[in-house]
Amino acid sequence: MTRLLAFRLLQAGLVALLVGGLTFLFMNLLPGDAAYRIAAGRYGYDLVDTAAAEAVRAELNLDQPLLWRFFAWIGDLLTLDLGHSLVSGKPVMDVVAHELGSSIRLAIGAVCLSLLLGPPLGVVAGLRPGSLLDRGLLLLTTAIRALPQFVLGVIFVLLFAISWQLFPAAGHGTFWHSVLPTLTLALGLAAVSSRVARDATVEVAASAYYSFGRLKGLRGAGVFLRHGLRNIGVPVVTYLGVQLVYLIEGVVVVETLFAWPGIGHGLVHAIVQRDVPMVQGTALAMGLLFVILNTLVDLANHLIDPRGRNA
Repeated sequence: MTRLLAFRLLQAGLVALLVGGLTFLFMNLLPGDAAYRIAAGRYGYDLVDTAAAEAVRAELNLDQPLLWRFFAWIGDLLTLDLGHSLVSGKPVMDVVAHELGSSIRLAIGAVCLSLLLGPPLGVVAGLRPGSLLDRGLLLLTTAIRALPQFVLGVIFVLLFAISWQLFPAAGHGTFWHSVLPTLTLALGLAAVSSRVARDATVEVAASAYYSFGRLKGLRGAGVFLRHGLRNIGVPVVTYLGVQLVYLIEGVVVVETLFAWPGIGHGLVHAIVQRDVPMVQGTALAMGLLFVILNTLVDLANHLIDPRGRNA
């Protein structure tokens, strides 16, 4: 456990350095004049001229060497200061914390819904391999996973928001605004977790210890709860760490599509406005969030699987 936490701490430091360096490099390699973009974000595209751009360039030291600006950001990061937005002037830490809270609420809802849909269906299909339910679930999950998230989101908007007018098409503020983006994220996660649960169930049901449980006199739910459920849970929880990549990637697309005020939506706007500190702070938060979530997955596996504790 101590080694795991130490490794994750080292990984978080490497992620911070790598993400900060890459985002800084890529943002400065984008074509166009950053000073004009930032001035346009501040004053509007119709009010930007050469004088406004030059004033922004001088104010933000954009004429300084790239290495000087990057090492200045690293120095601020060591003091937990992510700087200020070049467009709004607000502290990056405050903006990222606000946006991250909205994204976490959306992500938690999507993960919980996916776990309610995917693994139970996968377990039922795995207990009856080759059945109509098993083949139908394979077809459905393959189709859902093959659809890009923005296509799935647009379909939900057309059906539930425009045609049937059951939920708002975009925005935030009420529970109903979160239904469509949560469902869009959750279905992609559930499609994968159901297949993992199905394959794990087939493997467990064919194992010697599962058959031995039947020989001891356990039947139906008894043998499944005593010898099957925990062993099925290990690969499902493990693969949840892989799904987090899909979740973090999907947050950017889904939040932009549904105008959800989360960290993905903020990242897109920061890139368009060439707001480098905001891009660095947002990408850093997303990278560290991925490390934290994987740590939680490892801890969950540590609790579920006693073999890991005895290793």
